[in-house]
Amino acid sequence: VQLQASGGGLVQPGGSLRLSCAASRNIFSLNDMSWYRQAPGKQRELVAFITTGGNIGYADFVKGRFTISRDSTKNTVYLQMDSLKPEDTAAYYCNSGGFGGHWGQGTQVTVSS
Repeated sequence: VQLQASGGGLVQPGGSLRLSCAASRNIFSLNDMSWYRQAPGKQRELVAFITTGGNIGYADFVKGRFTISRDSTKNTVYLQMDSLKPEDTAAYYCNSGGFGGHWGQGTQVTVSS
């Protein structure tokens, strides 16, 4: 399966962005979907996930600010990011099937004034 991430960009602190991850086929009933991020010099970290059954979880550092969702009709997973902070600056990656599964290319998010 191929994953295509988009939606990154430059935003001011307090602003919003919505990331999209389009899958080449419908995999939501087969694999959990996740968003990870990696800042320069840091390890890749889990941001949010949505399971095949629709259960959702978030890293503590984004709870209340980010929302993960999916649209099965479009084979797309979204990450709505609100109240962005400079420390959210990173390359964001979508993932299917866990760390050993499939990865999309990163989309850069930069939060700066």
